[in-house]
Amino acid sequence: MQVVESGGGLVQPGGSLRLSCAASGFTASDNLMQWFRQVPGNEREPVVGLDSMNSMLHYKGFTGGRFTVSRDNAKNTVYLQMNSLTTEDTAVYYCLANIRSTVVWGKGTRVAVSS
Repeated sequence: MQVVESGGGLVQPGGSLRLSCAASGFTASDNLMQWFRQVPGNEREPVVGLDSMNSMLHYKGFTGGRFTVSRDNAKNTVYLQMNSLTTEDTAVYYCLANIRSTVVWGKGTRVAVSS
């Protein structure tokens, strides 16, 4: 079982970016899928999640609607849509799959917001 993130890169302030989390070895739609991020020097923090009932979970500090999560069941992929990005959103973004008693982390994708 694994998840692989992609889609990171350099974006200007105010811009948008969509990250992908491709799941393999399990069905993403059957499990809670979460996005985390880690700013250099800080702890990894949860951003948003999507459960098996297709309910979006927003975590503390990310309730303003700039970050949304969606899923493509045919591609077994979860997406993180990020809008109105600021320099403070520069971080490594990770996908986490909660599969019964197991958690599967991806290796992350780096997002840099800079002019």
